[in-house]
Amino acid sequence: MIPSDTESQTDSSTDFRLDGHVVVVTGGYGVLGSAMARGLMDAGASVALLGRSPDKAEAAADALDGGERALGVAADVLDADGLADAREAVLDRFGRLDALVNAAGGNVSGATLQPGESPFGLDPAAWRAVVDLNLHGTILPTQVFGPALADAEAGAVVNVSSMAASRVISRVAGYSVAKAGVDHFTRWMAVELAKQTEGRVRVNAVAPGFFVAEQNRDLLLNGDGSLTERGSDIVAHTPVGRFGEPAEVAGPVVFLCSPAARFVTGVVLPVDGGFSAYAGF
Repeated sequence: MIPSDTESQTDSSTDFRLDGHVVVVTGGYGVLGSAMARGLMDAGASVALLGRSPDKAEAAADALDGGERALGVAADVLDADGLADAREAVLDRFGRLDALVNAAGGNVSGATLQPGESPFGLDPAAWRAVVDLNLHGTILPTQVFGPALADAEAGAVVNVSSMAASRVISRVAGYSVAKAGVDHFTRWMAVELAKQTEGRVRVNAVAPGFFVAEQNRDLLLNGDGSLTERGSDIVAHTPVGRFGEPAEVAGPVVFLCSPAARFVTGVVLPVDGGFSAYAGF
């Protein structure tokens, strides 16, 4: 075993604060992305929120703190040139980059099996679209922002996976495959960067369980707010007995971005109310 310099590292190993840090959050004005951005700011970080709509990105930044420590930047996670421009905008504004949170993603209806539909008939174009958005939309920002992280004293990448990556969730075909790719990319990149940066850059992921967002609301809730049949099944298989609240993803993301997690890399952390641990009986 290689000894560690614990005397010099004791303070930072218990430091969950992000004062002075700069974090980029893709999908920063989405339901989960905005909650993560809020948690990062509350921990002391300055945050750049990336999204395709400049108006929404700027409005989300203003909503956080009036733009003092938040920056809204328009960028498509599948556009390398646009991401490079966003990177320069962040560096021009804040002068550094300490962490990247890849929160952009979502489902594509054509890659979701409809009731009674054959899995052989799913649209190939929809498969490609959902894999592009979730997997390539995680890989490309990491490639573009990664060198700036490697130049820092320490850097962190936090990807957003899903319970659909490790558990078979009926009907959600393309999204599940894409998020499984995110899991493996997380582990692969964690190993490569740990070796190439002497452990200075870490790569982890959070895997949320079930949270109500606009894209899945109709699947989980009826118009009166009661649970649909699918929603009831999910809650029944979630030991804490409810859906997650967006703010409950923020804490794990803050931890993985912080110095307290500096010996944590290659981890996919469930944030699921026990869903992944439960056998159903």
